[in-house]
Amino acid sequence: MTDATDLTRRAVLTIGGTGAVGGVLVLAGCAPGDADDAANSTPPPASPGSDASDGAAPETGTAAGVAALADVPVGGSVSVEIDGAPALLAQPTAGEVAAFSAICTHQQCVLAAAGDRFECPCHGSAYDAATGEVLQGPALDPLPAIPVHVEGDQVVAGA
Repeated sequence: MTDATDLTRRAVLTIGGTGAVGGVLVLAGCAPGDADDAANSTPPPASPGSDASDGAAPETGTAAGVAALADVPVGGSVSVEIDGAPALLAQPTAGEVAAFSAICTHQQCVLAAAGDRFECPCHGSAYDAATGEVLQGPALDPLPAIPVHVEGDQVVAGA
């Protein structure tokens, strides 16, 4: 009788221990901010309400209109798409435009336009909209600039 009780206790402890270890592994897999997860996942899409297109616009190898200058607030920024890639467009002063990659240099999440800065929804990095320089980490590197200029009332990609 004692052997049967020990066997039952052993079985209960084995099952319970296995369940606890499995639960810990499941929870560990849900932890945010894991570099391996970011490397193996797709960056989140641009935020709703952004000016990014749905990717249906045809790509061209020549200078292409990115946005109407009037759509970019002076002292502010908007999300756009340049050559099929997410980008951020700013107008620091009237008639002066700057464009940068919308991919965070920390873990490649898609940035959001937020007035005079660009913000990462994943880990809180922030960049200056006029220069692409890091304002707040964890990102360390500035955003890559994209050449743009104004032609008439349009912001055009290319030098």
